Amino acid sequence: MTANFFREYIVLLFACACVTAGHAQNADSTFKNKPFQYTFRRVVIPVSLIGTGFSVNGNGRESIKNEIVEERNEHIPKFRTSLDNYLQFSPIVLTYGFEAVGMKPKTDILNRSAILLKSEIVMMVAVTALKTSSHILRPDSSAYTSFPSGHTAQAFAAAAMLSEEYGYRYKWVPYLSYGLASTVGALRIVNNKHYLSDVLVAAGIGILSTKVSYWTHRYKWNKHTHKSLIQ
Repeated sequence: MTANFFREYIVLLFACACVTAGHAQNADSTFKNKPFQYTFRRVVIPVSLIGTGFSVNGNGRESIKNEIVEERNEHIPKFRTSLDNYLQFSPIVLTYGFEAVGMKPKTDILNRSAILLKSEIVMMVAVTALKTSSHILRPDSSAYTSFPSGHTAQAFAAAAMLSEEYGYRYKWVPYLSYGLASTVGALRIVNNKHYLSDVLVAAGIGILSTKVSYWTHRYKWNKHTHKSLIQ
């Protein structure tokens, strides 16, 4: 095995997120000034991420996830950073921060906050249930809570909201939001806290949690404001 092998799979993670970003950008353009509606196209990528994560979750020595860990331990065994602990929340900060500096989100602050709360609950329930039922040891052997990555799920759930709120008008936002989330996922791998499978499944869960929260929201606050946005 070589260092190129390790780099290739880190690139794979970022590639998945870039495809997601492109999908989000197109979807946001399509649904500008319309209610948030379910379409099959908008679940293809998160479901694919989850499916791919499960497919590479094998425990064999030569499995993809274990070979990436071997490469990481061989080439950067002492790498440690706490940046991912903070970066996972950056899309949430930007979701409210962009509005504070004059950028226009799709959803008013009350409804947006309700959607965020619901997304966080759905995401945390899904992640906790999988962590408890799978009971997989982390790559660094620190705990049996490896699958899936909570940090990554948090980052992608928040990134999906940031993209939904601003991507319809500011075409660069999906790339920023999913770029930040992808960085969190990559850092969880190079920090030796998670396998590739943990990160891919978590990314899908995070995106799907936010999209479901938008699709099921009933906009009970500021109805007049919301109607003016979708006419």
